[in-house]
Amino acid sequence: MGKLIVLEGIDGSGKSTQLRLLADALTACGLTYRRVAFPGYGTDFAVPLERYLGGALGSDPDDVNAYAASTFFAIDRFASFRTDWGADYASGGAVITDRYTTSNAVHQGAKLVPGARGGFFAWLYDFEFAKIGLPKPDSVLYRRLSADEAVRRLRARALADGSPPDIHERDAEYLARCAETADEAAGALGWTAIGAARRVDAVHNDILAAVLEVLR
Repeated sequence: MGKLIVLEGIDGSGKSTQLRLLADALTACGLTYRRVAFPGYGTDFAVPLERYLGGALGSDPDDVNAYAASTFFAIDRFASFRTDWGADYASGGAVITDRYTTSNAVHQGAKLVPGARGGFFAWLYDFEFAKIGLPKPDSVLYRRLSADEAVRRLRARALADGSPPDIHERDAEYLARCAETADEAAGALGWTAIGAARRVDAVHNDILAAVLEVLR
């Protein structure tokens, strides 16, 4: 099997920027890899999660419980694995993803009280990796950012590009719970925390070093 590296973080933590920089750096190093992003917006398999995020099942994230919502995103990942990058991974290739099963841990685990999150993390990993058969990541690089900074960045992005926020992004209290849950998940599941509230190049250097350690 290949290597699977996940870049994780709450909304607004700058994953897209860092993935772009990482892609350029790995290419310069002569390393080949597949880059994947979740959710897979625009595909038939992503329709349930798009409807959920758009508010069709309720305007509040808590209107759909953690377990039900997790299945929407898991379907999208399973379809992507089977139709897109699974063959490359099976043949020994490197795959780097923007979000993964880990995002369910963060965004759906935030719907639960702290004492129930550990059980949810265990259920989630068993569901997606053991039951469904998705590959387990070799490394999860968690971009750690405070909820206040995430909200500031999301509002600035919305003003800049005019994109409407989804039900997760527009709920500051929910984002605060996500930040708390992400820290808990990182500790419980062995993720590598990389502080995101720093210069972009400093964060990039840390991410690149962590990725090269896995790939080499």
